[in-house]
Amino acid sequence: MGKEPGADAARTLRLLWREPGSGPSRRGPRQALSIDAVVEAATALADADGLDGLTMRSVAQRLGVTPMTLYTYVPGKSALLDLMLDAAYLRMPRAAHDGMPWRARLEAVARANRALYRRHPWVAERPVSRPPLGPGVMAKYEHELAAFDGLGLDDVTTDAALTYLLGFVDSVARAEFHARAAARDSALTDDQWWAAHAPVLATVFDPSRYPRAARIGSAAGETHQSAYDPEHAFAFGLARVLDGLAALVEPGRVPPEHGAP
Repeated sequence: MGKEPGADAARTLRLLWREPGSGPSRRGPRQALSIDAVVEAATALADADGLDGLTMRSVAQRLGVTPMTLYTYVPGKSALLDLMLDAAYLRMPRAAHDGMPWRARLEAVARANRALYRRHPWVAERPVSRPPLGPGVMAKYEHELAAFDGLGLDDVTTDAALTYLLGFVDSVARAEFHARAAARDSALTDDQWWAAHAPVLATVFDPSRYPRAARIGSAAGETHQSAYDPEHAFAFGLARVLDGLAALVEPGRVPPEHGAP
């Protein structure tokens, strides 16, 4: 007979919280591994090779065990990814927000999440799904909600505002991930790519037909020395996100310029 629906999900939830009995059987010889060791090995592989290089077999090889042995610790790759993400969330620094202006508090939340994506690029590669409801997710959520304390927002609006802020960070992180992947796959820097394609582009592109694209695209490219500048995209977008939230936090007040608190 097959497993009951949700059986793996229930086991994953118990693994996230390290409930007794959620890991391998304690009968027989003493187990040489732990859930934490499996998660650490998988995270190191994903950090180095991305999710394409992460398989149950590759993790087993890194740990010096058979894939079947690994399945006694985690149900599969999906559960392993949940454990990895929750562990990454649990390790995030959580600086106190006390005494900081509200914009500075929210900016700190955004920058902490961006640092996570840069430390573990595979987080941006991971398919969007239900969050693993482990201790890392809960600690992260609790800490980030505290950045909204005293702003006069109701609970549902607070949750929506945090989701909006984190959604922006996620979108920028995914764009940066794909830009880096494209550069890596092409083995060309932006300068090299444009130098290689400029002669062809000059023969097919008519600036008089697309005057705005020609003028604004050239200005942006010269300013950033790239077709896409993740630093500028993050700084510019974050300031606009905070300006938008100011309409909730400070209704009737003109948002400050350039993202100043």
